[in-house]
Amino acid sequence: MFTLEIDGKAVAVINGTEEVARDLFTCDGFKEDIQAMTSEGRPLWNGTSELKVRPATEDEVEIFEDALAEDDSDADFESDPRHAAAEDDEDEADIVFLLDIDEDEGEEDDGALNS
Repeated sequence: MFTLEIDGKAVAVINGTEEVARDLFTCDGFKEDIQAMTSEGRPLWNGTSELKVRPATEDEVEIFEDALAEDDSDADFESDPRHAAAEDDEDEADIVFLLDIDEDEGEEDDGALNS
């Protein structure tokens, strides 16, 4: 598993290979998403800070596994076409955000995201 770190803060964990993690965390669609998403009212990414991909820590892996165990929203998941080019059945991966993501009005977000 690999973690996306921005400005020294762990933002998300993915259960793919390093290549899959780098491809997904640096694709244009994901960058747009993390610029639009907020935590405590602040964007997850400012558009200029380095997106660092590193091996996940044991604590991050545990958070990831706990979040997926609690996630029962697969039936409601809709694929984002902006990520379609980065997706491949054998490269399918799950992403769990490590920060509390601010919810849009009328939308629920438990922190887990499938891609």
